[in-house]
Amino acid sequence: MNELSTSNGILLESGTNELEIIEFEMGQNRYGINVIKVKEIILPVPVTPIPHSHPSIEGIIQLRGEVLPVINMEKVMGLPKKMSKSEGKYIVATFNKQQVVFHVHDVSQIHRISWDQIEKPSDIYTADFSQVIGVIKRQNEMLLLLDFEKIVLEINPETGINVGQVKKLGKRERSNKRILIAEDSSLLRKLLQDTLHEAGYDNLLFYENGKDALSYLEELVGQGKNVSDEVKLVITDIEMPQMDGHHFTKRIRGDKDMTQLPIIIFSSLITDELKHKGESVGADDQVSKPEIAELILKIDHYIL
Repeated sequence: MNELSTSNGILLESGTNELEIIEFEMGQNRYGINVIKVKEIILPVPVTPIPHSHPSIEGIIQLRGEVLPVINMEKVMGLPKKMSKSEGKYIVATFNKQQVVFHVHDVSQIHRISWDQIEKPSDIYTADFSQVIGVIKRQNEMLLLLDFEKIVLEINPETGINVGQVKKLGKRERSNKRILIAEDSSLLRKLLQDTLHEAGYDNLLFYENGKDALSYLEELVGQGKNVSDEVKLVITDIEMPQMDGHHFTKRIRGDKDMTQLPIIIFSSLITDELKHKGESVGADDQVSKPEIAELILKIDHYIL
């Protein structure tokens, strides 16, 4: 099967603002996926087609006793058909408490980079429906970092944040306590705004990455304000251009004027194997996307 395990890639010290990217190819372009999301890379195996499934789903495979969906990245990206089901490579990925397989043209190498080397795509050449969340410049080429959560969400909306989970919590009191949220996905920011509003939280301040959110907190300190009077809770994603959530958390904990702020990491990368990373940088709690009801109960605990 020619497997390539990526377990050795998850050795970066927490909070360094670094990550490892697996580079893969689709057509003439090169793309990246965070190595933390990747369980292994294998050659294609026989696929069982599923009648009436989403056009981007090739079918399902059985891997070590688990049945996994195979997503054809040619279909996802609107590329002309180039590879058969037996060609290319499989990227077996785990996030949002689920496991999926991405069928790509080829996988080349692993790069270690800093999040501040990743630029957020300009609104001029992307839109809300774009799958690109970051641009990585390397010498004479660019790697595009893809939003794999969004790709899966568009195929199966049930994997996303569901306001129905909030309704099950029953009648909610309104709160005007300010929550600072660092989340790079515009789709996720909108979903969080809607669901937290439903839960009674209206005073939400969003930033697209940890760097901008930290600048806001530092500005409060510079103005001589008590940060805890202005912000009652910080919620942060992990994967964000410029500054990731682990480094953002570490910077807050290392500042005497901010260190008392409660911090919840809300990310698709929260697993039993990776929770130690958030703990080591001082996060008070960690919740896996898309468990919005659990997140709201944690918010209640820290600020009500």
